[in-house]
Amino acid sequence: MTAVPAAAAARKRRGVRAVRWLPIAPATLLLLLFLAGPIGYCVYIAFTDMQLTGSSSVSFVGFANFRRAFADPAFRNAVWLTLVFTVLSSLVGQNTLGLALAALMRRASRPVRTFTGALVITAWVLPEIVAAFLLYAFFRREGTLNAILGWLHLPTQNWLFTLPILAVSFANVWRGTAFSMLIYSAALAEIPKDIEEAAEVDGASGARRFWHITLPMIRRSIGTNLMLNTLQTLSVFGLIWAITRGGPGDRSQTLPVFMYDQAFLKSLIGYGTAVALLLLLVGSLFSVVYLRLMKVEV
Repeated sequence: MTAVPAAAAARKRRGVRAVRWLPIAPATLLLLLFLAGPIGYCVYIAFTDMQLTGSSSVSFVGFANFRRAFADPAFRNAVWLTLVFTVLSSLVGQNTLGLALAALMRRASRPVRTFTGALVITAWVLPEIVAAFLLYAFFRREGTLNAILGWLHLPTQNWLFTLPILAVSFANVWRGTAFSMLIYSAALAEIPKDIEEAAEVDGASGARRFWHITLPMIRRSIGTNLMLNTLQTLSVFGLIWAITRGGPGDRSQTLPVFMYDQAFLKSLIGYGTAVALLLLLVGSLFSVVYLRLMKVEV
């Protein structure tokens, strides 16, 4: 006798769950169609010898593209440069400068906040190609930087030839710091002033208050900012391509530039897609690390 009511209750629960899924069904379908679908197709291509030109036949080659990548010195160089570019321009540059600007603007007068915020955000809202050409004009041999150094009677050099990875890292910092500044400005605004005032009354210096009160209270914002900045920096292509094209040689050829070179300039779509999947894996690892760090309670 109890089996029938139990079965009816189970059907009712399944019906309720189905109804709850209805509002998000269109979004889920779109994600499967436009996100999971292309990723799945890329996974398939990465295990083939597909080319843009030449042979029209496509053969399954298994892990050959991945073995080729790990044995390729150019790929290892691109991995190293990607890590250098990410650490310099995202983890150190954008994150540190954005936090410093947000902290300084919190105590600055309103005109200073308005001017500084507008100046930093202008670099962020510029189209990537426009920002790239501005920084190219700044770093080229006859550019603004060397003109300033010459006016100061300091030695000049061809920055895009001698220090290309540092030049594109600075360009990414200049363009992307506004995002970190906005994240940290919002986080700092949520800190209760009475906590900082109490610490100041107790005799804590500004540095101690910042280290022991401010940073722990915005730790989640720091983790979120680092994750978003890292993922964005790992995929930077247009900025580097417009400034150095990965050169001279391969001295600023990060993974996105290397992937483009292999897939579209050398027509090795299968190999280039395998590199893209490895880049996706690197980004996923960074995301997992940040998410686990953010779960730890303050």
